[in-house]
Amino acid sequence: MRGIRFFQSIQAKLIIVYVLLILIAMQLIGVYFYKTVETYFKNDFLVSRNSQVTLLAGFVGSYLTGDQDSKNAAEGKKTYADLNEFVSNLFSINNAEIQIIDANGNVISTSVPNHLKQKNTQPEVIRALQGIKDNQRIFTDEDGYRKVIIAKPVGSGVRVLGAVYLIASMEDVYKTIRSINRILISGTLIALGLTAILGVILTSTITNPIKEITKQATAVAEGNFDQQVIIQGTDEIGQLGQTFNFMMNRLKEALSLNEEEKEKLASILTNMNDGVIATDDKGHVIVLNRRAKQILQTEEETTIGLDISEVLGIPQGTIQGLLQGEVRTTLLDIELPDDDEQLSVRITFTPIHRRGEGQSGIIAVLQDVTDQEKLEQARREFVANVSHELRTPLTTIKSYLEALDDGAIEEPQLASRFISVTRSETERMIRLVTDLLHLSRLDSKQSMMSKSTTFVSEMLEEVADRFSFQLQQRKIQIVIRVENGVTNLLLDRDKIDQVLDNLVSNAIKYTGDEGAIRLEARKIEKDMLEISVQDNGIGIPKKDLTRIFERFYRVDKARSRNMGGTGLGLSIAREIVKAHGGTIQLESELGQGTRVIFTLPIQQEEEDEL
Repeated sequence: MRGIRFFQSIQAKLIIVYVLLILIAMQLIGVYFYKTVETYFKNDFLVSRNSQVTLLAGFVGSYLTGDQDSKNAAEGKKTYADLNEFVSNLFSINNAEIQIIDANGNVISTSVPNHLKQKNTQPEVIRALQGIKDNQRIFTDEDGYRKVIIAKPVGSGVRVLGAVYLIASMEDVYKTIRSINRILISGTLIALGLTAILGVILTSTITNPIKEITKQATAVAEGNFDQQVIIQGTDEIGQLGQTFNFMMNRLKEALSLNEEEKEKLASILTNMNDGVIATDDKGHVIVLNRRAKQILQTEEETTIGLDISEVLGIPQGTIQGLLQGEVRTTLLDIELPDDDEQLSVRITFTPIHRRGEGQSGIIAVLQDVTDQEKLEQARREFVANVSHELRTPLTTIKSYLEALDDGAIEEPQLASRFISVTRSETERMIRLVTDLLHLSRLDSKQSMMSKSTTFVSEMLEEVADRFSFQLQQRKIQIVIRVENGVTNLLLDRDKIDQVLDNLVSNAIKYTGDEGAIRLEARKIEKDMLEISVQDNGIGIPKKDLTRIFERFYRVDKARSRNMGGTGLGLSIAREIVKAHGGTIQLESELGQGTRVIFTLPIQQEEEDEL
């Protein structure tokens, strides 16, 4: 990362530009120098070889005239041998091959004995035998070596007596060129190295003051205003440092005042129990506190900049009225989805005014009144339910008493039936009031727990025994299953019996004849015991499952009253289980049956005694 940051700095860019300029200049000079040297050496080599071939062509002309008389034939053969020896000695040190060719293309003398008396069919030789003087070609052989072929005609005038053929290697020339090129590259690299070193030294005099100012600017951005930029000169960079120090001092004062005000405002907004949303003069959200984000279930990043009517889900006309000053304050109740519950929020709008600028925005205060609404609704429902539950038996009692007062008491059989109904309704009211008192004690924590060691299997069997008559009468089978390892438990036996009695009684009520009920107890965790009561009765609709533990709530009100229920049994069971430190829940499917599960903590007897 440090290397990456270096190459992104001004110093690195200056050095790179400086080095690149030198490199480009050296490359141009090097290319020009290389091409010049290559051309010079190559032309010099070719001129030298052409001169040798031309000289040799003039030298061997007398050997190819063919005007020697027959008596000197033996001497002529000797002369060819001398020519062959001369050619071999002449080019033995030049890494070349020379051939003397007669007019028919046959090699009569060569520096390589293997090619003697062979026919040379090279294109250059054919052209030379035709009298063409300029026959030269540079090529690369199979081994990658550069070679040159030169062929010169031998003779005078239009008569061609033969040709001189030369093939020579140019590798020595190119080796010399490559050596010069390596020297040039080495010099270039040394020059670039020295250039880079000098560039670092020179650019540091410019970039070091800039780095110092950048360092101080970073410190200022992080809130450190105690340091000053060191002024090292009076040039433009020195003036920039002085201006920066002055600006930093002014900024320090301004930020100090701003931070103080901002901290006060942030502290107030953060610690408010109500949500606060502020908008600009166009109704776009610019500020919202933590409580507002919690209430609206949104994030600041996705809310800032949106229209407040879109955020709150309220009519656009209300916001426009506030922005135009038509409405100063207003109260609205909105409902926001919060999983399965509804969140009730009361919003108070207040326009923001600036001195000399008029209205510049809106402040919306959000108050979560969900709990108040729930308490108020629960109070209304409780009063209505209690009134209804008491009114029904009281109305029945009043009716039968009036009938008895009107003369029905004179008829013994009818009077006995009326009195029986009156007694039944009175007992129903007593049960209702008793359950209400019990719930009241549990709510106010006045119901004392008297815990003792209880054997779980024995407790479940006793529950089944208490309902044995009803079970036998309706031919309902009850099965008790206690998991291995579940023995005793520390609990308030009377209250847990009340819970089990209520659950088993409900199971019997809503299970058809010849049905089945299952009681189970098992450990679900190291310190928790789960007890469940399951039946295969009529079940409960899904829409009623969330409210089944509410007070006075009945799925089928008419059937529940006919069976003598008060609608408080499950509420009492829940409060008892909670008082023991456990939980209770209900699973049901319409037409398939119901399963009520409650858990109790497993405690040691010594802990209870302590």
